[in-house]
Amino acid sequence: MKVVFWMLAASALYAQAISEWAFGGPDHRLHYRIDDRGNGIMDFSAAGYRGGGVKLPSALAAERLTPAAGDNTSRIQAALDKATGAVVLAAGEYEIAGTLSITRSGVVLRGEKGASIRLTGKPHRFLEIHGAGTWHEEGPRAPVLDSYVPAGADTLRIRGASAFHPGDGVLVLRPLTAEWIHFMGLDTPVREGQPQTWIRTIRTDRVVESVDGDRVTLDAALSDALDSHLTAASLVRYSFPGRITEVGVEGLRIAAPVEGVPTPGPQYTVLRMDAVEDAWARDLEIQGTQNGIEIGPGAKRLTLTNVRITHSAAHSGSATPADFAMQGTQILLDRCRVMGEGTWPVVTQSEATGPLVVLNFTADHGGVAPQQRWGTGLLVDGGRFPGATEHRPGVAFSAGSGQPWAVGWAVAWNVTSPFLLVQQPPGALNWCIGCIGTPVTVGGTPNAIFDSPGTMVVPASLYLHQLQDRLGPDAVRNIGY
Repeated sequence: MKVVFWMLAASALYAQAISEWAFGGPDHRLHYRIDDRGNGIMDFSAAGYRGGGVKLPSALAAERLTPAAGDNTSRIQAALDKATGAVVLAAGEYEIAGTLSITRSGVVLRGEKGASIRLTGKPHRFLEIHGAGTWHEEGPRAPVLDSYVPAGADTLRIRGASAFHPGDGVLVLRPLTAEWIHFMGLDTPVREGQPQTWIRTIRTDRVVESVDGDRVTLDAALSDALDSHLTAASLVRYSFPGRITEVGVEGLRIAAPVEGVPTPGPQYTVLRMDAVEDAWARDLEIQGTQNGIEIGPGAKRLTLTNVRITHSAAHSGSATPADFAMQGTQILLDRCRVMGEGTWPVVTQSEATGPLVVLNFTADHGGVAPQQRWGTGLLVDGGRFPGATEHRPGVAFSAGSGQPWAVGWAVAWNVTSPFLLVQQPPGALNWCIGCIGTPVTVGGTPNAIFDSPGTMVVPASLYLHQLQDRLGPDAVRNIGY
């Protein structure tokens, strides 16, 4: 904890500039610049467990296991299947040759000090934390009446708003029309002679905060603009009966065979979380995996904190893997680290919707690079990427690999990296604020907004200040700052 406070204090010593886009006022709160259509930096503070600012729980122990000779997969799985609370692994090494699963609410896999997992057998994933099914729309889709809803807004005018009530789970539906795809230039890429086009509907998962006439206010800001000339957005209630809650994994060292790291083909991986809400992974030491942690599209309000991944050999396959791959919404990666070379430390995948926050992340090589399309509302706050290169910069807000415009409405805040790639997609903004590093331009695409380049800004952390503005100083303390 002392180290964390020192890091924040040290950042403050060098943060001497003030951003044009998010700046303190006489009320000691942040104020925001907006463009001529009302777009600005969104409030990212709803990212994380229970919507941010809530201390991770410590589940009561349901069963305590000690290591057994040979494969421990089946006995740990049996405990997880019947537990209500935490399955605790005592100190020692546990051989795991298969994939463990947490599929019920309220179940946690916890290691005591000295508990370690050794992955054996064919390459496999260590743990799946997942519910079942997907969103089920309930009732008709209600059209959005606004001609334009700016990014960062939390209120929509809805036809038939009286059908919605506080506490309703809702989806903001944004069809990616042919008009929008053409506007973004996504109808021009070709790979191996085949057009790389698609039409889908992006779902933003929210809860109704209040209803006033035709105005519906949501519990968290929208991470993308809604332009009625390019899409026909709507709001609909949903149920998700198979989604599980209050689940997690914590306090484990997980190691894969070293010989499994550099070879192409199947790899040992660690964790996938999907169809899950209010969940966490904390205090994990991971070694020798590729594509280690994946967060699926049905994940919501997750915190991953103090997760450290070490590579003892560089990746040699053709496709670059990722240590943390994010979809879903309201995801917080806090004080995580990647050591060694071989992957992109963090990527976002298709249709990820913010707030997605990468807070005080450190990586020896590469950085944060949205991939696929179309992700929105990503914040990289206080990252340190000393080994980044022009080809693998510390921040890469640009076109994805073979699929242009992977992210919009993304912010790099007080990031330090030798190279920074932050570009401007059509109809959206990206920001690089208070970052230290050399801007990189690729393919003649114009750079995005560079505010206070080379000099850090106050506040030292955008996310933590926004969290304090919304919930007070206790919320910041609750997450360990």
